[in-house]
Amino acid sequence: MKKFIAALAAAFLAGCGADIATTAATAAALKKQEIEQAKKTQDQAQQKIGQAVEQMQQSTQRGSE
Repeated sequence: MKKFIAALAAAFLAGCGADIATTAATAAALKKQEIEQAKKTQDQAQQKIGQAVEQMQQSTQRGSE
């Protein structure tokens, strides 16, 4: 009976380890997606800033002509 309980406990603990690994992998995948989205947002912001700077420079050039 003790061997059965020990085997059952070992199986349970092994199952928990697999569950933890799955949870960690899922969290890592979500974090990767979050980072990729943040990079896209940053790129879009940089493009908008670049366009705004370009427009300001054009306005300045037109004003000084």
